[in-house]
Amino acid sequence: MPLKIGLVGCGAIGTEIARAIDSGKIEADLVAVCDHNPATVIALIDSLQHKPVRARLEELVSLSDLVVEAASQKAVPAVARATLEKGKNLMIMSVGALAELEFYREVKKLAEERGSRVYIPSGAISGLDGLKSASIGTIRKVTLTTTKNPRGLEGAPYILENKIDLEALKEPAVIFEGSAAEAVKAFPANVNVAATLCLAAREGEVRVKIIADPHINVNRHEIVAEGDFGQIFTRVENVPSPKNPKTSYLAALSAIATLRSIVEPLKIGT
Repeated sequence: MPLKIGLVGCGAIGTEIARAIDSGKIEADLVAVCDHNPATVIALIDSLQHKPVRARLEELVSLSDLVVEAASQKAVPAVARATLEKGKNLMIMSVGALAELEFYREVKKLAEERGSRVYIPSGAISGLDGLKSASIGTIRKVTLTTTKNPRGLEGAPYILENKIDLEALKEPAVIFEGSAAEAVKAFPANVNVAATLCLAAREGEVRVKIIADPHINVNRHEIVAEGDFGQIFTRVENVPSPKNPKTSYLAALSAIATLRSIVEPLKIGT
């Protein structure tokens, strides 16, 4: 019997996931969708051949085997609690929400108590399999340097609070340096990958640098990890999502790949 999926969030990533299910790239059924914007939900449903129902969160959870959160960091607590308390499985795209240690522990405890699984896709970065393997030993330091075109950083809380004029930038400029926890709060729509790195590195320290570069049209993530295993260096240059320059197209593809790995019998990689 196909896996029943409920989708929360019908934006750029949610739309890609829905279309992948609808086209048969994922052997599952999209049974329900919801979004805070009614027009977005209706537009997505109308674009699909197999129509899911438009549902409130509680109904969506009851109809689903697996709930996919593709909304926002602010939406994650409500989605996670509603899903896990019912013993359903959950996939979180806005993983920056888990940078809050108390909430992370709550999610983990709920999943253990209810026998649920929580899936975190790799998002817009590569090398997580190596980092997970390295975390069995000791990881001393992880550094993430993210470079984006200024338009991909517009509207971020850090930009607004510090009154940074992105349009005035003519050359690459470092606009943020700090911990991963600080980064995901400062740029909730831009560096969810920082929180993913924290989870993969376990106790390893993760530092983040964000560069605004008006000369590039990709989202670049460079990761350096150091520990007893040696050193890992990865660099990914992602094409921004055509619907949302704040996120990378690879993030949507990683969600699709994660869902396929859930339903397929053969598992590849760590």
